Amino acid sequence: MLPVLAVTGLAKEARLAAGPGVIAIGAGGDPRRLRALLEVRVPPECRAVVSIGIAGGLASDLAAGDVVVATEIVAGDRSYPADRAVADALMARLAASGSVLAAVAGVETAILAPTDKASLHARTGAVAVDMESHVAAAFAARHGLPFAAIRVICDPAKRAIPAFAAQALKPNGEPDIVAVLMAILRDPRQIGPLMHLARDSGRAFAVLKRCRPLLGASLGVP
Repeated sequence: MLPVLAVTGLAKEARLAAGPGVIAIGAGGDPRRLRALLEVRVPPECRAVVSIGIAGGLASDLAAGDVVVATEIVAGDRSYPADRAVADALMARLAASGSVLAAVAGVETAILAPTDKASLHARTGAVAVDMESHVAAAFAARHGLPFAAIRVICDPAKRAIPAFAAQALKPNGEPDIVAVLMAILRDPRQIGPLMHLARDSGRAFAVLKRCRPLLGASLGVP
């Protein structure tokens, strides 16, 4: 049986997603790089595509660590529906996590400010946002493959993200520690927001780690 393709942004997400029946790829939070990685997969050599990892919160009632299973991915004027049978199977496996079934937005650049998060939420109805799901969903649609997305909220809707933090990634998705330290040296006022982000991301990754065994082989795709 062909594996499930797990699409991620961060190297840590890819390591968590990998396992029996799963091939994980990541692109360091760069949608263009992700498209390039997917374009060479001809044939796609997978039986389904799952976008998995952390995400920004858009709905004010979601906190860091809340789990979202996508009903659809909204990107600009496009909407990519998730495979309902797969989404229902994932919800059943993640019942213990208190996951919610809702729309997720896909964007080309990071959404950093609470005002921009609120605007995107009002415009799309999406409760979370990431930079990989729309690329993964488009790839799945082109090849007629089932698609699903599992995203854990990292930064809540009312939390701002330091601009440098969104760019402090190496191409392989590992954090660029030198870039972070240089940004702090230039502006020590960023220490507070960075500590909030570290706490939120720690909570999100802890939940993602707990969810992974619940999904099991093939990320729970039937």
